[in-house]
Amino acid sequence: MNAKTTKIIYWTGIILTSLWFGASGFFELTTNKLVWEITQQLGYPSHFIYILGVMKVSGVITLLIPNKLLRLKEWVFAGVFFDIIFAFLSKLVVLGFPATIDAIIAFIMVSVTYIMFRRLYTATYKISISEQN
Repeated sequence: MNAKTTKIIYWTGIILTSLWFGASGFFELTTNKLVWEITQQLGYPSHFIYILGVMKVSGVITLLIPNKLLRLKEWVFAGVFFDIIFAFLSKLVVLGFPATIDAIIAFIMVSVTYIMFRRLYTATYKISISEQN
């Protein structure tokens, strides 16, 4: 796969992920009735819903900044994956498998986006001499 195709897939994924999680975060912060009812039905308390909203909106802002904050973007991707996994498991237990379809789609979408992120921005880790001892 060439670099241009990788960038197109990456930015398409970033935009879709940002729309998905940005809208979700916005609805959590503005106490959208539907979002709040489902989240509370899954057993999450009100204060946690606000925290999710803040983290999602902050993560979306980070993802949309091109070529910067790469290490922080790694953490954003991790947070998104945790959110998806918890949503999937919560919905599976409380609402049943049909309610998990959105989480499955989100997982596939974010996984492809993350793979493209890793192709565009190869991770380099340096070990200092003090860490080797």
